Amino acid sequence: MPDPRESWAFLEASDLVCSAQDVDAAIGRIATEIHQAFKDRYPLVLIVMGGAVVFAGQLLPKLRMPLDLDYIHVTRYGAATSGGGIEWRVEPPSGVRGRAVLVLDDILDGGHTMRAIRERVLALGAQSFHCAVLVEKTLKEKKPRSAHFVGLRIPERFVFGCGMDAKGYWRNLPEIRAMRGS
Repeated sequence: MPDPRESWAFLEASDLVCSAQDVDAAIGRIATEIHQAFKDRYPLVLIVMGGAVVFAGQLLPKLRMPLDLDYIHVTRYGAATSGGGIEWRVEPPSGVRGRAVLVLDDILDGGHTMRAIRERVLALGAQSFHCAVLVEKTLKEKKPRSAHFVGLRIPERFVFGCGMDAKGYWRNLPEIRAMRGS
């Protein structure tokens, strides 16, 4: 059973990267950008579980446009702090065929997971693919996939909060924090 004292100690040993106010402002800006891009379409929005649930929960009420909603579950991390192979837990629905698809995810690290999502969605016959992420890490190397809509750009650190976790801790924080030494 997890020890709450360990999670509190972990939080106290972290650094603030983006305040809750910065996150809220970024989500509002992304909502405006998505509305402009999709206002004349009827997109299928796919939420990447479990990290994007907080981002999606704040973004979706700000989108004043018709949309369909579903989810996918794909991961490269599991309980680790560095990426591994792509693991599909819930595949994209067959309903992507012929649709404009917008994928919502919490973070774009190296872009490998988003590339795999894009390839799968397009292989299933989606008309178009776009993605929105709350956070994109600024990396030195070129990414195989970038996001169309980005809330916040952050340095290359291991972050948590706003749906992102570190060792299973603190997905529920309204701000974004980083592990010290990362």
